Amino acid sequence: MTDTTRIVLGGFGNVGQQIAAKLTADPSQALRIVAIAARDKQKAAANAAKFGLEVPVISASEAPQYGAILVECATYNGFRDVVEPTLRAGGHVIAVSVGALAVNLDLIDIAEETGATLQIAGGTLPGLDIIRAASEDEITSVTLTSHIKPSSFAHEPFIHDNGIDLALAEQSAVPVFEGSAREAAGHFPRHFNVAVTLGLVGIGLDRTQVRIFADGTLPGARHTLSVEASAASLEMTSQNYPSPQNNRTSMLVALSILAALRRDRATLRIGS
Repeated sequence: MTDTTRIVLGGFGNVGQQIAAKLTADPSQALRIVAIAARDKQKAAANAAKFGLEVPVISASEAPQYGAILVECATYNGFRDVVEPTLRAGGHVIAVSVGALAVNLDLIDIAEETGATLQIAGGTLPGLDIIRAASEDEITSVTLTSHIKPSSFAHEPFIHDNGIDLALAEQSAVPVFEGSAREAAGHFPRHFNVAVTLGLVGIGLDRTQVRIFADGTLPGARHTLSVEASAASLEMTSQNYPSPQNNRTSMLVALSILAALRRDRATLRIGS
């Protein structure tokens, strides 16, 4: 494909700026940012200038006017406001803050009604292709075991309400939670996009099991995926590394979005 893919960034925090840094340094201009949707327009414009990015800073409601893919890289609380206008207009959204989708599942219905595309960038989680394939027959169980740095949980009410001592996690893994993907997303809405992604691609949010440990001995989040299905048994682990700009965000988040954008425009597409 030789034409340019137009992008509106829905949010311009750490992830949005990582994407901007990559794309403004790409001489091919195959992926081009045409606007930034942000609540704090002045701050977003100042940050965009650091990358030499001279594009309009708009409200999310204006995004459908740009005929572009909306790349949502906002926050849990801002997720719906960012993606809903584009979905209602029948556009294409690539979403990152998928934890918020667990409490906004009607957005999937809106996308179906309008013919929109709601795409989840799942590059931070191993094994999604094999789960998609296995779900064409029968999947018996899906379990996600996640080891997360304790600093990521520092302000989570669940930790304080359950008397979990994160100081102990600096020396060894401390159990934090065990339950369904839906429950994990409810207790840790800003951190468990991976659990919601896994639930949606496989056997559902209620049947997908999640185990969470606080673990300060690792360089970043570690996710181990275990699947039992009629077609295959799978166990796969990914050790993710934190973003230098924000150690609570995996480096893979922004790269996952870029990979999704490039795959959408590729002639040769690998993956189910």
